[in-house]
Amino acid sequence: MTNNTKQIIDITKVQNSKINEVDFSSIDFGNIFTDHMFECDFIDGKWQQPKIKPYQALTLDPSARVFHYGQAVFEGMKAYKDDTDGVWLFRPEENYKRINKSSARLAIPEFPEDYFFEGLTTLLDLDREWIKKGVGNSLYIRPFVIATEPAIAALPAKQYKFMIICSPAKSYYSGEVRVLIAEKYSRAANGGVGFAKAAGNYAAQFYPTNLANNDGYQQIIWTDANTHEYLEEAGTMNIFFRVNDTLLTAPTNDRILDGVTRKSVIQLAKDYNIDLEVRPVSVKEIKTAAQNGELKEIFGAGTAAVINPILGFGHGNSKYELPKIEDSFASLFKEKLMAIQYNNAEDKHGWRYKI
Repeated sequence: MTNNTKQIIDITKVQNSKINEVDFSSIDFGNIFTDHMFECDFIDGKWQQPKIKPYQALTLDPSARVFHYGQAVFEGMKAYKDDTDGVWLFRPEENYKRINKSSARLAIPEFPEDYFFEGLTTLLDLDREWIKKGVGNSLYIRPFVIATEPAIAALPAKQYKFMIICSPAKSYYSGEVRVLIAEKYSRAANGGVGFAKAAGNYAAQFYPTNLANNDGYQQIIWTDANTHEYLEEAGTMNIFFRVNDTLLTAPTNDRILDGVTRKSVIQLAKDYNIDLEVRPVSVKEIKTAAQNGELKEIFGAGTAAVINPILGFGHGNSKYELPKIEDSFASLFKEKLMAIQYNNAEDKHGWRYKI
């Protein structure tokens, strides 16, 4: 990761901040946005001068290709403020690499690294008062790129817009979570775009998730599209299973997102000498472990919730409840990750990035 080349960013500041209108004690995730936003257009084969300006609506032609062919990818990141008002990012180089990997898969031109980091750090510095101190408080950051060329021929666009918007967030808690293991619907297929953070991946999840909600489940554990025999992701998170004292998770492939939190959990498991197996995990294996009392934990890992424990799951006509245990792997990983993110613990892997 380099951040040595200073890009000239055209900055227009807000005349009056709206921050005093926000009740930070009661925030719904993703509904409130900071004063400024970053944008950069791709025109005539190159990225133009980046801009930061007041958060505002966009004007797009109805024929913009994003509306018709779904050329849109995004990332999810967070900024944290420590007790001395220092502002930190967590492994932002991984998000930068992944948004370009996603872009390449959708025939979107990759975004320059110096533009990304200069734009991101400048934006966060302008809106740093929106980042509140205290463990659980953060600023959610949403980089994304969309195809803006006004043309409806089924071809890759020639014009794009890269943007970063930010939303203050509190501790993400989704309540008690039980999941349904998918038997019919699939999140992604071999050779597809499951590894990319493509907007359409998430749209395609909503309908089967609604069906699961109607049956009393909060999320779905997705299975492989070919056989539905192997477990892959949970909702919008990577998934981990603890069988006795061994931690299991599926390997990444072209169906599974290479999550930043996922790879951080894997490293922490190694740091704490926890037995770890990264391999295909079958539905049959997990059901058998649950029946035998060997399945101790299931938890999801992702940016929004960090670690989200799962209390039970269903598959076919069977339902299983997990035991409530002290000193869980889920609580250990969440505690250790958040201590690093908020600059309250040693960062021996160099994951923090100071603004």
